Amino acid sequence: MTSKQELKEAHHTNGVVLPVVAGPIDCLSSPDREHLVESSEFLGPEEGGVEVVVIESRANAKGVREEDALLENGSQTTESDDTSTDRGPEPSSALKETSFSIGLQVLFPFLLAGFGTVAAGMVLDIVQHWDVFRYVTEVFILVPALLGLKGNLEMTLASRLSTAANIGQMDAPKELWQMLTGNMALIQVQATVVGFLASIAAVIFGWIPDGHFSIRHAVLLCASSVATAFIASLVLGMIMIGVIIGSRKMGINPDNVATPIAASLGDLITLALLSGISWGLYIELEHKPYVNPLVCAFFVALLPLWIIIARRNPATREVLYSGWEPVIIAMAISSVGGLILDKTVSDPNFAGMAVFTPVINGVGGNLVAVQASRISTYLHMSGMPGESSVTAPRKCPSPCSTFFSSDVNSRSARVLFLLVVPGHLVFLYTISSMQAGHTTLTLIFIVFYMTAALLQVLILLYIADWMVHWMWRRGLDPDNFSIPYLTALGDLLGTGLLALSFHILWLIGDRDTDVGD
Repeated sequence: MTSKQELKEAHHTNGVVLPVVAGPIDCLSSPDREHLVESSEFLGPEEGGVEVVVIESRANAKGVREEDALLENGSQTTESDDTSTDRGPEPSSALKETSFSIGLQVLFPFLLAGFGTVAAGMVLDIVQHWDVFRYVTEVFILVPALLGLKGNLEMTLASRLSTAANIGQMDAPKELWQMLTGNMALIQVQATVVGFLASIAAVIFGWIPDGHFSIRHAVLLCASSVATAFIASLVLGMIMIGVIIGSRKMGINPDNVATPIAASLGDLITLALLSGISWGLYIELEHKPYVNPLVCAFFVALLPLWIIIARRNPATREVLYSGWEPVIIAMAISSVGGLILDKTVSDPNFAGMAVFTPVINGVGGNLVAVQASRISTYLHMSGMPGESSVTAPRKCPSPCSTFFSSDVNSRSARVLFLLVVPGHLVFLYTISSMQAGHTTLTLIFIVFYMTAALLQVLILLYIADWMVHWMWRRGLDPDNFSIPYLTALGDLLGTGLLALSFHILWLIGDRDTDVGD
């Protein structure tokens, strides 16, 4: 008969927990089976009364078998307890990515996202002259908050679904359906609530300077904000689902393409919807004032339905209860960036800044969202949030470890940072060639602009490395909590650094940053 020590050695082989059955080896079938028969067998007294229970084992889409064996023995040694916590090798999918493959996968969606932000900036340059923006000035204050909300919700959704796809939680049709319906319902709840709060913030920011308050304008802002947030989240959520499923079928890492594509269409769609909806509701404000409160009430009345659907999925149920803090705080941070933008472009000397703000904010947010999503997926492959892991350092990372180490996350940080200058040069040339904005692209302007963009991305990538690991160690899922903070910080840093660059250019006498008309 097999001794108790031999059973322990069989149970802990190379730090990997293996199923054990007290009986002939021939009774075990091939390790490629999807399920192992559950068995329980008591050994005789001479074997120490060891009970061995083998429970279900299954293989996920990456070919990594997840096996769980329970060995109940009152006299287990300390050595067996220590080895049982050892992890197997890191999944090979993350190790196969080279700098070239990462850059190749990120490049196209990065450029697509950048052109989307360029288009959003050009739309903003046009619609700022519409009557609704001229007479209901709070709509202009609402723009950064809604664009930030779009980024927070859609990028968080893309990160959650990318992680779920990479760890095999969307391979079975039933799991796929539950994951998609739960997440779509969740972002509708978040969009409706935070859209309403964003309208309140816009009213407050508009009221503070001059002390003027209009209830009709407040209702218009509420209806426009809630309707824009709801429709934009619905459209972008469906696009994200298609992108992630298509990426998996094509063998592309969804982390590299999902978040940039979400951002590429998000700014343009959200700004176009806000402009069109607010313009339409403004027209109805004079003769049909009841339309605005009805629109607001309709979308708020749908909240219970989305809450019920989101609660059915365990993953989205947790976010439904605990995912509000990062989204709301991020909205407040983005609003501070919007206040900086509002105060800067109100000066005719700096009105040309408006067309560049969505570009620098969007590029920085896109790149840091890709990095945060990749780090989160890397950590999820090694365990669950809060578990001790060699992949989650216990101290604040140094800039050298973030950008110059040999691991895959440092490699991706270098690739993303190197995309900043060529990407922005392409976007600046596009803006100039289409004669958008009011600023001439002089050499000194390009130098100051690139300095601001590089500094923004450098700070964001370092903060992402620290924040994702910090949240992981505290049991928080970075997919749900990190991206809202990072994109909001991107808005604040981008707007602040760009405004500082314009002021310095003005002070040193580069008058080409003046308004041209």
